[in-house]
Amino acid sequence: MPDAAPAEVTVALDGADGCIADARNQASQFLTRVRSAYGLPVPARTVDLAQLVVSELVTNALKYAPGPVLLHLRVDGALLEIAVWDTDPVLPVARVTDAGRVGQHGLEIVLALVQGFEARREPVGKSITARLALYDDPLSAPES
Repeated sequence: MPDAAPAEVTVALDGADGCIADARNQASQFLTRVRSAYGLPVPARTVDLAQLVVSELVTNALKYAPGPVLLHLRVDGALLEIAVWDTDPVLPVARVTDAGRVGQHGLEIVLALVQGFEARREPVGKSITARLALYDDPLSAPES
């Protein structure tokens, strides 16, 4: 990425109807801006995966935590960092895989898609960070 302002954005979500769709849209718009402003060849597949990860993380935050949610998106080298903060201090735990279980597969899905995952308590609530590869082929990534 050129030596410019970092490619990042933070969005406050209030939990109102449509806010999960808005979060997915914010991820798509962010990656579109990254493509045009920085010339990064972010493939459509990455946009789709980012929207899925954002959707799962924001859905969980809204389901289990009262109050607002913050979505932070940032390009860090060849990775998209997706961070979601919420007010509940309880850290998520992936459940044992069970194909017969209906629902509650969100964290399993996220863990299967991302290259890095971190959950940490904050002074208020928690922050969940997932790192997703920006490029399908590491050889297509721009040189630093």
